[in-house]
Amino acid sequence: MTNKGSDMSFEEKSTWIYGVLSAVVSAVYFAILLVQIRRIPVSEIAYEWLMVAAVGVAVALSVGSHIVIAVASKKEANKRDERDADIGRYGESIGGYVLAFGAVSALVLAMARFEHFWIANAIYLAFVLQAITSSAFKAVAYRRGF
Repeated sequence: MTNKGSDMSFEEKSTWIYGVLSAVVSAVYFAILLVQIRRIPVSEIAYEWLMVAAVGVAVALSVGSHIVIAVASKKEANKRDERDADIGRYGESIGGYVLAFGAVSALVLAMARFEHFWIANAIYLAFVLQAITSSAFKAVAYRRGF
């Protein structure tokens, strides 16, 4: 059964929120870093608090958005059926492969003795790409069927 109508389930809305917020917040984070990389050696960039802030903002916006959609659609809020569970597992398994590749990449950077800046940002990027990839695969599964 596919969901080709205009109505989205709570889980599908959650998927879109998670994916879009992950992309937008990380894009802002990396844009700020790129400006700094052009002017400052990476060993002197104070990326740690910026990264913590990006994660915090993404979590806060995601939780706030989920509360808003839960209030707006009380009947559907947090309802999950077997299809939702299957789509969730499917998307997370694909995202897991992306995360594993990112973790291996960060491990290679550490073994090659790159600056902590590059290693930390490779790990953060891996988590971001996992979130975007899993969300994208879930969104496609909701729209085209699973």
